[in-house]
Amino acid sequence: MRYYTLSHKGTAHVAASKDGKRAYILRAYKTMNVLLLKGHDGSVPPLSEAVGLDSPDVRILSPIPHPRQDVICLGINYSDHAKEAESFDKEAFTKDRPEPIFFSKRVDYSQGTQDVIPMHEDICDSLDYEAELAVVIGKDAYKVKAEEAFDHIFGYTIVNDVSARNLQTKHKQWYFGKSLDGFTPMGPCIVSKDEFDGIPELDIKTYVNGELRQSSNTRNLITGIPEIIEVLSAGMTLSAGTVIATGTPSGVAMGMDPPVFLKDGDEVICEIEGIGRLVNRVEGRREDSSK
Repeated sequence: MRYYTLSHKGTAHVAASKDGKRAYILRAYKTMNVLLLKGHDGSVPPLSEAVGLDSPDVRILSPIPHPRQDVICLGINYSDHAKEAESFDKEAFTKDRPEPIFFSKRVDYSQGTQDVIPMHEDICDSLDYEAELAVVIGKDAYKVKAEEAFDHIFGYTIVNDVSARNLQTKHKQWYFGKSLDGFTPMGPCIVSKDEFDGIPELDIKTYVNGELRQSSNTRNLITGIPEIIEVLSAGMTLSAGTVIATGTPSGVAMGMDPPVFLKDGDEVICEIEGIGRLVNRVEGRREDSSK
């Protein structure tokens, strides 16, 4: 099942779809967070209102517009990305230890596909993209072993871990440069875990203005999803609704020679096999035409 948060005639609803074309509004759940806390068995209630996802009356929002907590992220979790990051700034990005690197990403509001990524050009001069497979926890996980991790997963979505590289290097940490407003596009939906055969191995790609920039497969994660859940849950409760972004492969803007950072008007498409496409346009400040 594919789960959406969508706006239908100006009102936000949680909806479920089997084919990604028509979705049934699930009125029993006010928000996706409520669905994740209560659980859902994939059934569609009788007499549910069906809407076409391509209807002009429908706008697809982030599946979780307001996450209950910060998004948990993995840093340098593809070996090829580790090399390109170190070449950009060795002090800021060198990974000289075997353990996974975790950080959090503050999210006041997560925008969905077809929404804008703000440039924040007053403080950011090096805007970058990072396509990531995100795990959505569906059952509280505490001291969970890797072999039990799958039982605690609700499904998977796409996150673009938008980053201000100059703030990362300036502040010598990643939190601020990845947590500006509008830096966590998510979507287009959450695909339930039963749609995949175990822990998924999926092609992951990013296109900028139609140019393929990132291309890998989630099988190349250094620390896999079950191990991520085991390590984190050893000392903290991963509550239902927790979003974990598992890291990005090589091909980001800072890894190019020279770096080609995002600019006003660029279209960024993050694509993961079996989930879909997260499409966003970069937008700088607009002058007030009324002045």
